[in-house]
Amino acid sequence: MLVSTKGRYALRVMVDLAEHQEDGRVPLKEIAARQGVSEKYLENILSALVRNGMLSGMRGKGGGYRLTRPAERYTVGEILRLTEGGLAPVSCLEGGKTGCERARDCPTIHMWSELDRMIAAYLDGISIADLAASPRGIDCL
Repeated sequence: MLVSTKGRYALRVMVDLAEHQEDGRVPLKEIAARQGVSEKYLENILSALVRNGMLSGMRGKGGGYRLTRPAERYTVGEILRLTEGGLAPVSCLEGGKTGCERARDCPTIHMWSELDRMIAAYLDGISIADLAASPRGIDCL
C-alpha cells in the first residue's frame, strides 16, 4: 500500500485542525502556510473532506474550516479510505471484494486478507487526536 500525497496532506490538515479546534474556523490560508502546501492543492482536498461531512467549511469574513466532530472520533483509516479510495494491499480485495475468480485456488489470498485486516485494524486504531498529541507525529506525514 502506497499512500499518495493527497492522503498524507489530508491527514496533516485534519491534525492541524485538531490542534487548532479552540480557534474556531481556521482559514485555508493559515492551514496552507503552516503545512507548507499550496492553497489551490489544499482546497481540493478540503472540499472532498467537506463533501463527505468530515469538515465544515464557510466562505467569506470569519470563514474557514473546522472539524464536524471531536478529534478522537476521526480515525486515520477513515481519512485514508476517503482520500485513497481504499486501503487494500491487493486489487482483488478492494471495495470489500472477497477475492477474484481465482480466489478458491489462490495460495496467497489468505495472506493478503490477513494483511488487509491488520492494516485496517492498525489505522482504525489511531485517531487524529492521537497524532495531534504526539510530540512529532505530524512531521513525518
